[in-house]
Amino acid sequence: MLKRIVTAALALWCLTAGPAFAHVGLGHVAGFAHGFAHPLSGLDHIIAMVAVGLYAANLGGRNIWLVPSAFVATMIFGGVLGYSGVPLPLVEGGIGLSVVVMSLAVAAGVKLPSVAAMALVSLFALFHGHAHGSEGVELTSFLPYAAGFIIATTLLHLAGIGLGLGLDKFGATVSHTLKRAVGVAGALAGVAILSGIL
Repeated sequence: MLKRIVTAALALWCLTAGPAFAHVGLGHVAGFAHGFAHPLSGLDHIIAMVAVGLYAANLGGRNIWLVPSAFVATMIFGGVLGYSGVPLPLVEGGIGLSVVVMSLAVAAGVKLPSVAAMALVSLFALFHGHAHGSEGVELTSFLPYAAGFIIATTLLHLAGIGLGLGLDKFGATVSHTLKRAVGVAGALAGVAILSGIL
């Protein structure tokens, strides 16, 4: 199932016209406040982070904290790589693809084992972290910016977890329908981001 989702997402990505710039935000940034605001200003980051939290809630159990923790830890690592000038190909496309794939995983109700789920979100976290770490090269106060960014990302994960657990209160059928609708909406937004519409 996941293989089909990833294949479909890659096919959509290849069919988009022109270069995709999924990473959107505030431009030149510095300090904790800007770091905190930055992930909340980019639709790509909001959808992907909420989808990671919602996906973790769908998996349940220890995945509720393992999956988002894996994302944040790998995002920090990617940020260090970007800040250090280590190149990473296809960063913008990877960010856009993260929106599509994580949203489709929610919509389809894909249930990966913990290690596979952590590996999936970590792959996308590397792109998100690298993009923002690369921005930090020009900053004089990168650490406060990074701290704000990490906290805001974590809060978006928590929002996704809260959304997932909250929807479960409506019962299995309604919850499944609403989660599928949220996932489909996120995936469509991801395709629009990749194609340059959003």
